[in-house]
Amino acid sequence: MARIFLRKSVGQIQAEHEHGELKRSLGALNLVLLGIGCIIGTGIFVLTGRASAQFAGPGIMISFVITGTLCAFVALCYAELASALPVSGSAYSYTYASMGEGAAWVMGLLLVLEYGLAASTVSVGWSGYFVSLMHDFGLDIPAALQAAPGVIVKNHDGVVIGTGVLNLPAIAIVGLVTLLLIRGVSESATVNNIIVAIKLTVVVLFIAIGSQYVHPANWSPLVPAEIPARPVGTNMDMLHQIWRALVGVVTGDTSHKYGIGGVIHAAAVIFFAYLGFEAVSTAGAESRNPGKDMPIGILGALIICTVLYIMTCAVLVGIVPYADLDVPAPIALAADRMHLPWFALLVKIGAIAGLSSVMLVLLYGQTRVFYTMSRDGLLPPALASVHKTFLTPWINTIIVGVAAMCAAGFLSLDALSDLSNVGSLAAFALVCITVIYLRRSEPGLVRPFRTPLFPLVPILGAVMCVILLMSLMSTPATRNFFLIYLALGIVVYFVYGIRSSKLGRGILVTGHEPEPFVDLPRRGDLDL
Repeated sequence: MARIFLRKSVGQIQAEHEHGELKRSLGALNLVLLGIGCIIGTGIFVLTGRASAQFAGPGIMISFVITGTLCAFVALCYAELASALPVSGSAYSYTYASMGEGAAWVMGLLLVLEYGLAASTVSVGWSGYFVSLMHDFGLDIPAALQAAPGVIVKNHDGVVIGTGVLNLPAIAIVGLVTLLLIRGVSESATVNNIIVAIKLTVVVLFIAIGSQYVHPANWSPLVPAEIPARPVGTNMDMLHQIWRALVGVVTGDTSHKYGIGGVIHAAAVIFFAYLGFEAVSTAGAESRNPGKDMPIGILGALIICTVLYIMTCAVLVGIVPYADLDVPAPIALAADRMHLPWFALLVKIGAIAGLSSVMLVLLYGQTRVFYTMSRDGLLPPALASVHKTFLTPWINTIIVGVAAMCAAGFLSLDALSDLSNVGSLAAFALVCITVIYLRRSEPGLVRPFRTPLFPLVPILGAVMCVILLMSLMSTPATRNFFLIYLALGIVVYFVYGIRSSKLGRGILVTGHEPEPFVDLPRRGDLDL
């Protein structure tokens, strides 16, 4: 039991960063664009329509403000930890320093769900836009190759055309992104910057051009009346509506649409739209000046994306009545309503580019978490093997890519998004708690960035995550998979991880100890 709570010292984590062999090539702008590249994707191109049509109506704008504010609490915690502990393992490494090896292993399991399955989730959204674009060019992909087994496939007119067997486009794009990551992080960052520029241009053009086609009447009422209406005599003041909404989120009650409860429930649904800002923290070991650049990357990306989300939603529900937005490609639908075929085509291309960059960042984050866990001895050493030419963890990247391809090809969008959100929310809650713990246990730790309003901000962040996590866990399928997954992961830890842990065996991980499986290249050797 003592081994489970064995902690890695802050000094050791910082030493690992100083002597790591990953290439440090990312500046503040790269990190901001890395975050934007991961955040702007499935949320803005897919989830906005569903959340508006089913839950919030025009109030989806308020939902994005709520979720953005709550995510800001978590982002401030990430910024403090990323500036003080700039390592590849992100939340895994933070937990190792505060709660011990057992909790760090569980965090690693959660991050597999957050990054790995989220990349698969985004690839399914990418597949939808790609199929639509190919249809515009006269090429129709067979229904059996458009979706996972058992998923009903509809054409562009909403007519059922078959049942999915394999999501081939999703598998293909994950494979291509994996190859790019093997090639190198500098090259990947360059491609990401180009893609981010493309999709930001599309989003800004949608806001600028679409604002001329907005019908203000579509914004009224901002919060539609609750359906079905509450019984006569129900207290309908604001506080009671908010309380009923929170209870509904925790219990998974979706029997009522719209109203204040719908706005809050939509905030829970679109949480996936904000996943990605914390992926910046996984690049700590490859940042040139992490103490300064990591907070800029995390907070800058979150602020920019929140503003763009709200403006996009305002234009979207202003052009298309919210009841018509429950479609896979709501932004493309709005462009069609403008009667601008060239712009609809541009939107689809921008969505495909945008979703591609999201997958790039998510898979990047997953490989860096595995890399760090392998260096700690908790995973097989081959996962930390660095390519002699590209200086990237290539074996690790191949394994992550193949696993993500399988999930993308054979799991539905709903199943993937729910499981990814569960991992993310649990990880976020642990990060907020870690900030509180390290403030108490390591008061002398140099923190280039400090979370403001401590301890209120981390407490609010942790509570928010737990509430939304309970909402997802109210679904039996999600709850059962998550609990079984954690149980199997813990068994693996006791069978392999606890026996191979370098910390448990008294081995200091500095990046200079000889590794038997590969001759790691170290760029500082000549200087030494």
